[in-house]
Amino acid sequence: MFSRKSLSLLVALLLLLLAVAACNGDADLDEDAGLVDDEEAGIIDEDPGEIEDVVGGDSILERAFAGDYDGAEVEVFGAFVDEDANRFAESMAAFEEETGIDVQYEGSGDFETLIQVRVEGGNPPDIAAFPQPGPVATLAEAGHVVDPSTFLGEDFLAAHYDQGWLDDATLGGQTAGVWYRANVKSLVWYPADDFAEAGYEIPDTWDELIALSDQIVADGGTPWCIGIESSGATGWVATDWIEDIMLRTQPPEVYDQWVAGELDFDSPEVRNAIETMGEIWMNEDYVLGGTTGIQTTPFGDAPTPMFDDPPSCWLHRQASFIPAFFPDDVEIGEEVDFFYFPLIDPEFGEPVLTAGDIFVMFNDEPAVRAVMAYLSTGASTEQWVRAGGFVAPHKDAEVEWYTTDVDRRFFEILQNASVTRFDASDQMPGAVGSGAFWTQITNWVGGEDLDSVLPAIDAAWPES
Repeated sequence: MFSRKSLSLLVALLLLLLAVAACNGDADLDEDAGLVDDEEAGIIDEDPGEIEDVVGGDSILERAFAGDYDGAEVEVFGAFVDEDANRFAESMAAFEEETGIDVQYEGSGDFETLIQVRVEGGNPPDIAAFPQPGPVATLAEAGHVVDPSTFLGEDFLAAHYDQGWLDDATLGGQTAGVWYRANVKSLVWYPADDFAEAGYEIPDTWDELIALSDQIVADGGTPWCIGIESSGATGWVATDWIEDIMLRTQPPEVYDQWVAGELDFDSPEVRNAIETMGEIWMNEDYVLGGTTGIQTTPFGDAPTPMFDDPPSCWLHRQASFIPAFFPDDVEIGEEVDFFYFPLIDPEFGEPVLTAGDIFVMFNDEPAVRAVMAYLSTGASTEQWVRAGGFVAPHKDAEVEWYTTDVDRRFFEILQNASVTRFDASDQMPGAVGSGAFWTQITNWVGGEDLDSVLPAIDAAWPES
């Protein structure tokens, strides 16, 4: 294998030969010297200080690992802080060592505000890690975001992501970034040991889920723990339920139309999803504390009654992050476990609702392209996956990297999904997704009619 120095010398020699040939008026190096035309090779300019045109992600990575960008600095700004910031830095260490590129990461709890200030002020980072894609769409529409598909190529991206993730990266009319970390939302948690002792079985369909709920009520219990209180973000838990049900009752194209504002909230499709959710939420026998409890219980406290002896509630639909709110001594797989949120209409396969972090590029430089190419690969996540508490959206990530059964199962649910779609409210304009949708669905839980709630959400869409 060539060393970095020998590869650099080889490139220099090739450039010298080309220059000499040009001076001699030799216009046909392909025939005389057996060299491949630059355009055919996919490399438009051999100077590593210049931007290549479309070369493809593999070619960019080959040049990076050959040392072409040695000494370059790439600034990454994001919402990873504390332990997450450390783990991201550790996940990039091997890349930095092999390429000589210095990836400088800065994290902030005020990322969402600061990134807007920096971009609009003309001082964006090279790359930013967004925990929600909604703001990315706005920045892309304003022309601030570099489209990574223009230099990585569609084939390269398709080799590393399933189509659902590629669809979810289409924001503001372009491919706006590459996904790095996933959160699996389509999960139902339950007290595993008590569940088995009671003789309950995991449901595979919505009808079986309702039958299980009825059985728990008949046995004198309360099936569901639900809480949506989250300070200024109250209501997002309800929107997650609706999104999961939309994916189980409509084609993904309809979900996409809804996210884009092309399908009204006050439509039969969305109304049906909310009414289906209401079969559980509005049944006072099903939910601990009834609708009043739903409104007043903080989302992180909602699953706690599952750990009472005997359980005060038995089922809790929440994403893969929720174990962080469980009692410290609870072991997943024994005291508590999870199953896939059941199907409603088998016609729509096994969809999975997701959330996650998307890396977005603002400055188009060779080393920045190389970092974006690397972040697009499963290899960029291996160290964090092995450290635990991380699920990779990349289809070339390896199941063997997962060191816990829980993380491995999250990954397998994601990999086996027939359709993945990102959280709808996170993709909608802020006035809708994290504004009227959250607020009005909370009002519905409080007793307001859908005939007033749904038009109110539609009215919040920006005129454009």
